[in-house]
Amino acid sequence: MKIFAFIPARAGSTRTPSKNIKLLNSRPLISYTIAAAKKSKHINRIVVSTDSQEIANISKEYGAEIPFLRPSEISQFDSTELQFFEHVLNWLWKNEKYKPDLIVLLYPTSPFRTSNSIDKAIETILKHPEADSLRSVRLCSEHPYKMWVEDNNYIKPFVDDKNSNTHTLSYQCLPTIYIQNASIYITRPSTIKDKKSSVGDIVVPFVMNEIESIDINTPLDFDFAEMIMKNRRNSIKTP
Repeated sequence: MKIFAFIPARAGSTRTPSKNIKLLNSRPLISYTIAAAKKSKHINRIVVSTDSQEIANISKEYGAEIPFLRPSEISQFDSTELQFFEHVLNWLWKNEKYKPDLIVLLYPTSPFRTSNSIDKAIETILKHPEADSLRSVRLCSEHPYKMWVEDNNYIKPFVDDKNSNTHTLSYQCLPTIYIQNASIYITRPSTIKDKKSSVGDIVVPFVMNEIESIDINTPLDFDFAEMIMKNRRNSIKTP
């Protein structure tokens, strides 16, 4: 099968400038995602989509393909997954007559995601031919039933429930809720083409642990990730 890793990495970042190539443990952040994709036993092509020549050069150095620079009009803060999915599929077909069987979207902000998890996610969706896509998720630590919104100087529950005491229940008594973690999203090209969606209607979940679900976006996130990596190095050295 033609299974290709697609890594979107635009230059602009409002919270952390040059986030995708900012050094984490002396390596560019994006290098961890490229390395995980290269170790996958199922992925046979790795493409980085970026509007930055600097990101392109660094990505190529670590082993990814940069067949094009992404147009600026779909490299904005409000650009959608669907836009850059459509762009890469159209470009690859027009220029190479290449059509993948699966697109494995790997955001560069998940440095703890492993190749083993990538392979398990691919194997999971292959077991579900009826599925339009797969989304990696983690257990939601902040439950929607505990959330509130402002309403005319007061607050009201974010989740409307007939029982006003629902919001006082312990987490164990509430429905199990997952949140997508920006780690591994797999989509069939037919979902993008026929349904004009990167998700579709039938979505297979892939549950991941908290460490692999870490999504780096702020300077504090970088500090936290550095601390985890330092602790891991120390634990390996400890007899």
